[in-house]
Order: sequence, then C-alpha cells, then structure tokens
Amino acid sequence: MFLAWNEIKKNKLRFFLIIGVLMLVAYLVFFLSGLATGLANLNREAVDKWNATAIVLAEESDKSLPQSFISTEELDNIDAQDKAILGQISAIATNGDSKQNVSIFGINKDEFLMPKVSEGEEFSDENEVVASDNLKEEGFEIGDELELSSTDETLTIVGFTESSRFNGAPVLYGELATFHKVKFGEAAEANEDQINGIVVSDDSLDAINTSNDELQITEIENFIESLPGYTEQSLTLNFMIYFLFGISSVIVAIFLYVLTVQKISMFGVMKAQGISNGYLSVSVIVQTFLLAFIGVVVGFGLTILTGKFLPSAVPVAFDLTTMLIYGAVLVVVAILGAVFSVFTIVKIDPLKAIGG
Repeated sequence: MFLAWNEIKKNKLRFFLIIGVLMLVAYLVFFLSGLATGLANLNREAVDKWNATAIVLAEESDKSLPQSFISTEELDNIDAQDKAILGQISAIATNGDSKQNVSIFGINKDEFLMPKVSEGEEFSDENEVVASDNLKEEGFEIGDELELSSTDETLTIVGFTESSRFNGAPVLYGELATFHKVKFGEAAEANEDQINGIVVSDDSLDAINTSNDELQITEIENFIESLPGYTEQSLTLNFMIYFLFGISSVIVAIFLYVLTVQKISMFGVMKAQGISNGYLSVSVIVQTFLLAFIGVVVGFGLTILTGKFLPSAVPVAFDLTTMLIYGAVLVVVAILGAVFSVFTIVKIDPLKAIGG
C-alpha cells in the first residue's frame, strides 16, 4: 500500500491518464446501464404496476396482448386468488396542441389493475380517463379533451397517475365501456364482453389453473419478454456493457504492462535488495485497485451529474443497485488485467535487470 500510493503521488500525470481512461469506461458502462433500464421501463412500467403473477391470453395470440381476444365469461374458467379483466388498444391522442402515441387500458375500477391517482380524481364515467403523468411533459393537462385516431370518440383526462408506460406509450386508464367505444364504435354494445386478457394474482404460478384449453397462462416476466423488441433491445445493450468490461480489463493490462516494462531495472534492484515477489505483486494489485476505484467513483459521479441535465425525452433511469454491481465488476476486471503485470514481475531476474 505504501509503495503503491507513493508511486502514484510521484507520477501524478502518468497515473492520472490511467484513471482518466478507467473513468471514461466506467462513465460509458453506467450510462449504458441507465439507458438499458430506461428503455426497459418504457415497455414494462405499466405491467410492473400490476404486481401480478400471470396473465391469461388466447393461446393462438402467441403471448401478444393486442392479438388476444377472449370473453369476460372466461373469468369463470380460471382459478386464481385475484382476477382482473383487461382491454387494450393503441391510438394516437391529441389535445389540439400536442399529439402522442398512447395505450388505452379498459379495466374495472374495483379490481387491482386500478392505478393510484397522484393528481386529480379517478374516472367515474364513460370516456373519462386517468393518464400517465408522462403526458404532462408533452403538454397534456387535467380537463383536456382528447381526440383519438381511427375513432370519433373523445376522452377527458380527469386525473394523473405516476409514470405508467406500456410498449413505449403512456397509458390511459378508463372503464371497460370506454375501451369498447374506442375499439368497436357503434358496435360497442354487441361486443361488451370482449377483452384482451385476464390478469391474475396468486401465491404461485402453479396455483393458477384454467379449464379452457384455448387459454394460455403466461408468467408476467415471460409476458414482458414477449413484448415486441424488448428482449432484443435488452440483449444488445447488455452485450455492449459486457464487452466494455472486457475492454477495460485489456486497457488496464496494457497500461500496467507498459509501466512494468519501463520499471524492470527498478524492480530488479528491489529484488536484489531482498524485497520479495509477493510484496511487489501485492503492491501492483493494490495500485490497480486504487486506480480503478478512483476511476469508477469519478465515473459514477459524472453519470449521476449528467442524468440531472438530460431532457426528459432521453429514456435514462439509473438503478443504484445495478450501478454498484457494475462498478464492483469494473474494479475486479481491472485487477484481473493487472495479473499479467504480476507474472512479468515474478519472472524478472535481478542480475539481468540491473545489467550484471
């Protein structure tokens, strides 16, 4: 520790450059992890709010909510502790000044899919909706009359709920009758028993059963992974992060190897004086830990600071636990990169190194 820290203090510029590179790698890893979390939230926020165990869809829908069409009568064919019906349709909503893609959820107000209202009041009549507060950033307000694409129906925002998005679009929650009017228009009464799925909650997935072979029970996490583009998006960003771990390890290995080669004669003298390989190796490992730790901490701080100034349109959400894990992994891979230099130090012959 003494040797490692004193060498850093003596060669500030050299080690500052290494810390700078590690800081940039950490900054990129943290930012990508925030982007991965933010993009995931765009798709799954509303589903996570259900706190449900599974969703029951038509088997032929291939786990796609919009492609699933079932009847409310199927409630009697499902055994589960809590059940809630769900109708869903996507649309483009405009209040005259702003236009936004939205996902409309038709629900029963007395079932567990009803969101908590953070501003305004709950819907109490047809064509009244509670909107995700993401829409406030787009200029939507309580009392706005929303015109929808592909229907003559208009909806009125009576309240807001905390951020709730499904498949990238803010959610509008309304009565099931509202959903039927938007989806079927004049044929709403003839289709008043039509829904897209039934969300269920129980102690375990095994406790949920259905007597109808044409229905499929899908665990919520599997349902989310089946959302269009969700898995591909997550895998792409996660692979980028994993590659960065490998890249940071290689960068540290190269930097420390070059430094070690430059100090071969010095290590040779120290070995000739009786300083053991173990002491020198520990010194390199400790030095790497200090460099990586400082670089990761600075990168973490810069990422949080950057997040404060990003516009709301950028889908970034920082998960502290994930960032701490990634920070620890970066320190570990940096130390692994230093092992290569340790092998070099161990092989140094004092006589050859000092020209004897």
